This record gives sequence, structure tokens and C-alpha cells, in this order.
Amino acid sequence: MNSLNTWRRITVLGFAAAGLAATVVFAAGLVSDLRAFDRTRGGYRPPYTGYTGTPTDWTLADTSRAGMAYRGRVVNVLIDCTTGMISFQWFGLELPFRKFSPRALAVHKPRQACRERGFNPQF
Repeated sequence: MNSLNTWRRITVLGFAAAGLAATVVFAAGLVSDLRAFDRTRGGYRPPYTGYTGTPTDWTLADTSRAGMAYRGRVVNVLIDCTTGMISFQWFGLELPFRKFSPRALAVHKPRQACRERGFNPQF
């Protein structure tokens, strides 16, 4: 009976360690995806100049029925090229985030990227 309890403890600890490791890897992937979404800093006031970093490279995004999809490790960023709505997709669940800010429109130029893909932006 004592060896059965020992095996139970080892099994429970093994599953707990696997769960902890999966949670850490998931969190690291999520942080990486969110940090990669906007690599710019500064330029927060009109005319939104003087920023540092690299604006979004829209050529890395896939074209979807509604606009563009930026594929991440854990979370996909979906862009609706008609409304300008940014959504996050996780395991098929789509979570609306917000529309492009005036700064994002000036720095990242999503309207131009949408037009280049054949969409008619209304934002």
C-alpha cells in the first residue's frame, strides 16, 4: 500500500509540473505575440511623428475574407479592413479589441495595406 501512495504522489507531481510548464510556455507565447503587434514607441501626439521602432509590416499578414490576419504563436490578430476593428483570435474564439487609433493610422498605415489587398476601408 505504501508503494501505491508513492506512485500516486509521483504521478500527481508529474502532472502538476507539466501543467505549470504548459502555463509558463503559454504565457511567454502570449507576451511575445502582444509585444510583436506594435514595435513602436513615442509619437503619441499629433502629427504622430518622432516615433522609434519599426511600424507593422503588413506583408507578413495573411489576407482573410474580412481583411488581414497576423498569425502569432498563441494569438492571431485579425484586422477588419472595412471597419478598422482589431480583434484577437484564440482557439477559434474571436475577441473584439478596438478600432485603429489616429496614431496607428498615421504610423502603421493599415488603410493603405487594406487598399493594396483590394478592400475599401471605411475607417
